[in-house]
Amino acid sequence: MKRKITCTIGAILLIGVFLNSCKKGTPACSDELTLTTSKVIYVGLNDPRGLKFGPDNNLYVAEGGVGGTHSSDGQCAQVPAAGPYKGSDTGSRISKIDLQGVRTTVADHLPSSMTGPAAGNSISGIADVQFIENRLYAVITGAGCSHGVPDIPNQVIKVNADKTWTKLANISEFLMNNPVVHPDPDDFEPDGTPYSMTSLRGDLYITQPNQQEIDRVSPSTGQIHRVVDISILHSGLGGKWIGPTSMVYHDGSFYFGTLTPFPLVQGAAKVYKLSLDGTYSVYASGFTMITGIAFDNLNRLYVLENTVGAPGPTPGSGDVIRIDASGKRQVITSGLHLPTAMTFGPDGKLYISDWGIGPPGLGQIVQISFKCEVVTGDTQTN
Repeated sequence: MKRKITCTIGAILLIGVFLNSCKKGTPACSDELTLTTSKVIYVGLNDPRGLKFGPDNNLYVAEGGVGGTHSSDGQCAQVPAAGPYKGSDTGSRISKIDLQGVRTTVADHLPSSMTGPAAGNSISGIADVQFIENRLYAVITGAGCSHGVPDIPNQVIKVNADKTWTKLANISEFLMNNPVVHPDPDDFEPDGTPYSMTSLRGDLYITQPNQQEIDRVSPSTGQIHRVVDISILHSGLGGKWIGPTSMVYHDGSFYFGTLTPFPLVQGAAKVYKLSLDGTYSVYASGFTMITGIAFDNLNRLYVLENTVGAPGPTPGSGDVIRIDASGKRQVITSGLHLPTAMTFGPDGKLYISDWGIGPPGLGQIVQISFKCEVVTGDTQTN
């Protein structure tokens, strides 16, 4: 007897074991075969980066912006490899995309900057967003004097209801006053390059790939505290730069993905498990340029890769890999164009910032839907 049962996200299956494995919020049943479909649900963003669903079930997107034209070369220390940057006080924004696919601006007139031509004219601005209850926070990565924005530091901000924003924590100042043990002299960023932000127990946690650290920010006081200085092991003592990017909290620990040293080495990126006491270890390896990680309701890890099988960031070379508890891997989707972040929605679907690196206006949000198939016996039923 062969039987095939197909279920979609949100479906209610009145068949024993499948009732729990296909419930709302779970992206796929607990079977080896998973089918996915992808579609673009919004286009026209300016270098979309971190994205989160708010308590209103709308999608909030940090946009790197459009860069700028102002140079601070000669005013302060510049970035050796990627500079001199050119910046703008008002080039980026935070957007909200509702359930009907309509975009509105949540916060505007935020700083944005662009690297020099040797670094590909890469744009950065708002790196990520995060909610604590109903309050929206964001982290700026495209500001600071070394990025051509001398009047605005890299920082964590609170977003106000009237679309304005308020500084919470000065990241540029903290990094300059509290350097890591082994900064990278060839690619040092005086103002840092915050990448992702998550929350736990009312605090915000931020990754810093260039400086190789993870920091905690208190929303009540604005104080910044270093959780771990990764440079101690991976830049000094013969180790290699790894660059922590996306980080999530799951099942009692943090997990973060990494970039790889340059020139890019295929398969050199890893996912690390980080305890609250600052100790960390390799959780999964064999990836390339990780820009997003997430867990589903069945405790499976999803890894977003920016560049697979290419010598550098290349459109069409991004993918998502899923790893189950046994270590089995499956490509969930591929052919992504320079993706920079991902998150699960309340509908159990996966949402990805695509064209997160590239010309402003090209950015899009890709939605991945799941369908599972269970096959047993020798008869087939749909």
